[in-house]
Amino acid sequence: YQRRVRGNFLTCSPQQRWSSPNKKKTAIAGVRPEETKAFNYTQTMYRIRDPIKSLQFYTQILGMSLLNKFDFPEAKFSLYFLGYLNANEQPPTDPRERRVWTFNRPGALELTYNYGTDTDPNFAGYHTGNAEPRGFGHIGITVPDVYEACARFEKLGVAFVKRPDDGRMKGIAFIKDPDGYWIEILSAGTV
Repeated sequence: YQRRVRGNFLTCSPQQRWSSPNKKKTAIAGVRPEETKAFNYTQTMYRIRDPIKSLQFYTQILGMSLLNKFDFPEAKFSLYFLGYLNANEQPPTDPRERRVWTFNRPGALELTYNYGTDTDPNFAGYHTGNAEPRGFGHIGITVPDVYEACARFEKLGVAFVKRPDDGRMKGIAFIKDPDGYWIEILSAGTV
C-alpha cells in the first residue's frame, strides 16, 4: 500500500507500519498497545456562544440527539453532549447510568456554553480554527446522498463554505454551524 503525506509517498508494510522511503518513520498505525485496548475516543468539544441556536442546529438541521446536559453554575458553564442514536436506542433514565453511557459513546459532540456569551455585546466569538492562525479544521458527518442533504441545507438557510461541486474535490461539502465551525458533509460510499 502507498499513501502520500506532505508530498512524500509512504509505503505500508504487512504489519501496518507506515514509513517513508528513506526509512524515517513518519506515522504508525494498526498495532494497538495492549495497555490502550480499553481506550475509547468519546468526544470533540466546541465552545459555543448561544446554546439555543447551537442545539437547534445540531438537532434540527443535522438530526443529532441531546445525549446529556451537565450544568456547573458555580463555574458558570454548561456542557451539552450530542450524537446519533442507533435505531430504537433509548438513553438510560437513571442519572448515574446515563452519565456513564454518555462518556462511553464514541464520537459525541460536546458543546460548552460559558454563561453570558450569548448576551455580551462585546463578545466577538470563538476562534474556529479555520482563520489564521489555522489549527482545528472540522468535524465530518456522513450522509446517504451529499446532494440531497445539501439541497435540504440550502432550503433551511445553512451557510456553506463549499458546495458539492465547488473546487476540485467533487461530491463533498462544508457547511458552518451558528458559531462558524466547519462541518464536512460526505458520503462514505463515494469518498
